[in-house]
Amino acid sequence: GCQPPNLITSLINIALQPGNVDEPMYDGQAFIQNILLLIAFASVPILLLAKPYFLSKQHENAVHHHAHDDEEHGEAEDEEEHSFGEILIHQAIETIEFVLGMVSNTASYLRLWALSLAHSELATVFWEKAMVSTLNINWFAAFIGYGIFAGVTFGVLLMMDVLECFLHALRLHWVEFQNKFFAADGVRFAPYSFKAIITDTGA
Repeated sequence: GCQPPNLITSLINIALQPGNVDEPMYDGQAFIQNILLLIAFASVPILLLAKPYFLSKQHENAVHHHAHDDEEHGEAEDEEEHSFGEILIHQAIETIEFVLGMVSNTASYLRLWALSLAHSELATVFWEKAMVSTLNINWFAAFIGYGIFAGVTFGVLLMMDVLECFLHALRLHWVEFQNKFFAADGVRFAPYSFKAIITDTGA
C-alpha cells in the first residue's frame, strides 16, 4: 500500500529543498509550495518598505484633517513628531520579529522530528537488548526479557509520547498562537470574566 506522507519532512523541505517533494499528497504540490515560499519572501520587503510608506501617508492625512478641524494645533504638533524615520525603524523591528518568529515557529517542529528519531533508536535498543539477546537462552529468559521490553517500552516511549504531546500543545498555545495578537505594551492582562461583565452592566 501507499505510505502515509511524512508531514514534518515535507514542511522542512519547503525551505531546504524547494520544488522537491518525495511523497506528494496532491498534484502540483511542488508548484504550490514554491508559490507559498515566494509569497513568504515577498512579504519581507512589503513589511519593511511598503507598510511604513502607507502608514506615513495615513498619518499625514490624519494630521492635515485634524489641523483643518481644530484651531488649536497642540495635538497636531504632537502627532507630527512621528516622522517617517521613526515609523520605518519601528516597522523594521516588527519585521525582524516577524521573520524570526516565522522561522522559529517552523523550526519548532524539528523537535517532533528529533523525538521520533529518538523513539525509533530507543525501541531498537530495547528490542535488541531485552528480547533478541534472551531468545536464544531459554523460554524463561525470553519471558523475563519480554517483560522488561514491555515495561521499558511503556514506561519510556509511551510516557515520553504523552509528555511530548503535552509540551508541544502548550508551546503551540502560549508561544505560537498568542504571538499573533499579543503585544507586551505594559497593559495589565485582564482575563475574561462573566462576573465583571455582570457587575459593570448592573452598575
